[in-house]
Amino acid sequence: MDLKVTVSQVVGVKFAIQARSHSALCDQPAENGGEDVGMTPPEFLLASLGSCAAFYAAEYLRTRDLALAGVKVSVSAEKLKAPARLDNFRVSVVSPVSLTNDQREAMLRSVHHCLVHNTLLHPPQIAVEVEAREDDLAGS
Repeated sequence: MDLKVTVSQVVGVKFAIQARSHSALCDQPAENGGEDVGMTPPEFLLASLGSCAAFYAAEYLRTRDLALAGVKVSVSAEKLKAPARLDNFRVSVVSPVSLTNDQREAMLRSVHHCLVHNTLLHPPQIAVEVEAREDDLAGS
């Protein structure tokens, strides 16, 4: 199954993101020229990794009848330069119930199966293309 999102500029550095029937706003803080009405692109990346890890942790607990709600995940990363990127990701999973050492290790293995986690561990190929509208080409 292919996944697709569409990002459209609203105004300035504010963008509308559409995925299936869902939408979100991406923006920059005021110091970067935005209105701070949405997460920044790097924050969306952290949110993607965190929500994926939370899904796998919650599924681990659910399938073992340990808990149906209450998993919390926090994700942090460092901003680096040359080239600009995020690195040193740290994912912290908090279980809503006590776990034995074996259960803790099993949950950790489960979280490591997260699609986003594995994507970041095995850098994907990324093709970028620029398209211009026909009327833009006529004015050149």
